[in-house]
Order: sequence, then structure tokens, then C-alpha cells
Amino acid sequence: MAPSAENSSASHLPALAPDLVVCGSAGHWRIERVSPGLAQFLDATPEQFAGRSLGTVFADSVPSLVDLAREAAGRGEPLEAVPVRLSVPGGGRALVAQVAPGGLTEDYRAQRVAFRFQPAAPVSDEQIQDFHGIVGGSPAIAEVVRKIGLYAASDASVVITGETGTGKELVARALHRESPRRQGPYVVMNCAAIAEDLLESELFGHEKGAFTGAVRAHRGRFERAHGGSLFLDEIGDMPLHTQSKLLRVLEAGRIERVGGEQEHQVDVRVLCATNVPLERAVSEGRFRADLYHRVAVLRIHLPPLRDRVEDLPQLVRHFLDLFNRKYGRVIHRLTPEAMHILQAYLWPGNVRELRNVLERVYVETQAEVIGARAFREWIRERQNFAPGGWDLDAGVERNRNQSPVYASFQPQRPQRSLLPVTGVFDAEILPPEAKVRTARPVGPSHLDAEEIRQAYQAAGGNLAAAARLLGVHRATLYRHLNKLGVSREDLTRGEKE
Repeated sequence: MAPSAENSSASHLPALAPDLVVCGSAGHWRIERVSPGLAQFLDATPEQFAGRSLGTVFADSVPSLVDLAREAAGRGEPLEAVPVRLSVPGGGRALVAQVAPGGLTEDYRAQRVAFRFQPAAPVSDEQIQDFHGIVGGSPAIAEVVRKIGLYAASDASVVITGETGTGKELVARALHRESPRRQGPYVVMNCAAIAEDLLESELFGHEKGAFTGAVRAHRGRFERAHGGSLFLDEIGDMPLHTQSKLLRVLEAGRIERVGGEQEHQVDVRVLCATNVPLERAVSEGRFRADLYHRVAVLRIHLPPLRDRVEDLPQLVRHFLDLFNRKYGRVIHRLTPEAMHILQAYLWPGNVRELRNVLERVYVETQAEVIGARAFREWIRERQNFAPGGWDLDAGVERNRNQSPVYASFQPQRPQRSLLPVTGVFDAEILPPEAKVRTARPVGPSHLDAEEIRQAYQAAGGNLAAAARLLGVHRATLYRHLNKLGVSREDLTRGEKE
């Protein structure tokens, strides 16, 4: 009897029984079975998972298990030692995954993929990523670095997505430096920073006399990037008529200067970045669907800093080292209280904002250690921001009562500071209209149900953000909820009341 499709690919399966087996194709994957060990890890039974959507059950995994399953099935080869963070009761857990294709299902209509998880070893200083300026040891950053290595050898266009300040240009530069084009030029153009009537000239160049002021011929960015890479930042802001000309260049590999009559062949890999969802721009008619499909062949998403707070200590150390070299003096570290303040904030400006804040307090600090008091003025300034005005660059208008950024320093019903800064300031960090009173000790042993409820409401119903506001780990918050007999439903009911 001929071997089944599953057995024909059995060599790819993990040697030990897999923890998770899924089947499907493209973006639609369902769970076939879960091992008792993984089910116990998730505080459930194996029967609770069978037939459910992989993307729904593991919606908060970093990176996406759906993406890993699709990639393993598409490559036909196992993905080895992929750092993964799974959300489990009590907090997120860092794991290492092996993702192996298992061939076709018995009806030949879907593919099967097997996952095996192992606990991740603690990340040492030597393992912290500093990859072309991309710093961090979190699974989210490890996935970004993995994709850079995977995509660098290709000539396909890449779209890099992420909020403002997450480091999209660092990723583009890393893609160029890791690619076979590394010896060629790397050219950058911000599509939102150039006037609309000059954009085509900057992209494609112009001939002498093409328009008033064109006193000489001008080589555009495509010509200057010949043999290398062109990074188009904020491509979502490009006018529609320029988009049509860009599409033609990408398809034909030829440009025509403004006012010119001859075409020029160009060999350029295009890398794009946007902090506005291009899918939404397409649906609203602001971005051409055909251009979207042409530039979004490959995609890398940079997570916001609030989703990788475990990288904050490494980022702080990286920037302090940078400033030590820049200013010719030495500041060794932040105090634990100062670090707690940074970890409690949700960083709407992401890594760029972190760098700017650290440089400010670095310049203002004359000691060898930066304490929490150095951030007092900055915190007061953050309170003056309108609650709906944080993510304007990303097109996000946050609801007043659900803004996690606003809530990080201004709880809705403040009775005490939600930041662990006891003994640092003379007064609590409260909204301007709140009455200032003396702070009392804040710590895990002092949490009660009402304080947890306030943090939960201030964080817009996000327990992980509520834990950061309270200055505790999410696992600690879960333990307190269990000890107090308070469920998520109780917190939600309290919010509605």
C-alpha cells in the first residue's frame, strides 16, 4: 500500500510527540489536537481545543502561530528554535518553538503542521540582539530579526509597518546591509516630507527646463539608487497620480524624467514603510489596490514599545552607552524607581520618544546614576497632552475613557498614583484637577480590589496594562485577583457601574 501523504512527510515531524497539531492553508488554520502537557500549561483540557481556530485560541502569541504555520507549510522545511511568547493564565511565557510541516491531510484538502514547545532559557546580556541598531531580546524583536534574515536575499518589495518611532528605517537599512545589494547605494525618501508638486521630480528626476526653476538636469532617487535599495518612508501619503507612475516603474523597471523623452533602465529594490494601515487606505480609495499588491509582497511588522517592555532595560543601556560616547562622560544606569516609571508608561512615541526622554534627563543629570526625580518634569508635561491626541500619526483617535497612554499617568478616578514612585516626589502624579495629598507606600502587598479595579478601568480593560500601571508583574496581579476572589467579570461589572 502506498504511504499516505502524512507518512510521506513524517521525516519533518519532531522526533517527540508534538504539543500542537494544526491543519489548514493560507490564513485559515484549525487545531487538530493539543498535548496534555500544553493543555495543562494553558490551564485547560485537550478536548477544549479540538476544531477551534488557531488564530483565535492563540490570538496574542508573538509571533503569530498562524504566520509560522503558513511559513513552515510553504517552505516544506521545519522552522527551528523560533522564540515565541504565549499568553497563559498568570502572564506571558517565553518559549522556543519548532514548527514542522506534516504533509497533506488524509483528504488532500489541507496541510498539516506540528508545533513543539520548550521553555526558553533566560536571556543573557550576550544574547540581547543589537542587530544593525535593532536592540532587544524579546520574541517580537527576535521575529523581526528572523524575517530580515529571511527576506534579505530576495529582491521582492517589502512593506515595513508599525507605529511612529518604532524604528522602521532601522529595519529597512538592515535589509539592505544584509542583502546582496549591500555594496550598492541605499537611498531614503520621505514621501510625506516633500511637496506634492516636487515629489515626481524627486522620485524620477527632471530634465533641464522641464519647469520654472529647473536650471539643470536632476537625477531622481530611483537613478541614484540604481544597483541598490530605495526606502520610501510614509508611502501611504503618496498622491494617487504619483502612485500610478510608481507602479509602472516597479513593473517595467524603467523611469522617465519629468520633461524627458527617453526612458532609463533602473535596477532598484524598493523598501516601503507606513504607520497607516495600507489596507484601510485602499478601502478608502487613498491608495491604489494594484500598487498595494505590488509593494506588499513581503511584510515585516515592528511591535510598539508597550508590547515589548521586557526590552526596556536593554534599550536604556544602549542609549546610555550612546550618550556616554556622544557627551564624553559616564552615567552608568537608572535607579530601579526610575526604571519602574519607564515601564509603567505606554510610550505613544515608542523608541524614538524613549531616546529623546533619556537624552533630556542625561543632559540634565550631573550624577553617575539617573534617579526617578529626573523624570518629574517630563511626567508633568505628559499629563498636559489631550487624551485623544496621542496616536495622530497612526490615524488613531483614542477614546477618552479607554486611552491606555492617557491612563498610564492619569487614572480615571485617582485616589493615589498608579505609578510605583513612592518617596520620589513631594506630591503624587495626578491630573491637574485632582487634589494633591501625601503618597502612601505602593507595592504588591498593598493592592486591594478597588485599586485593581481602578487600574483595570484606566487601562481600558487590559490586564497586562493594568499590571504595569500598578507596578507589578501580570502574574502577580493574577495571584492577587485569585487571593481576593475577583474575576475579570467582576472588574467588568465594576466598570459598567
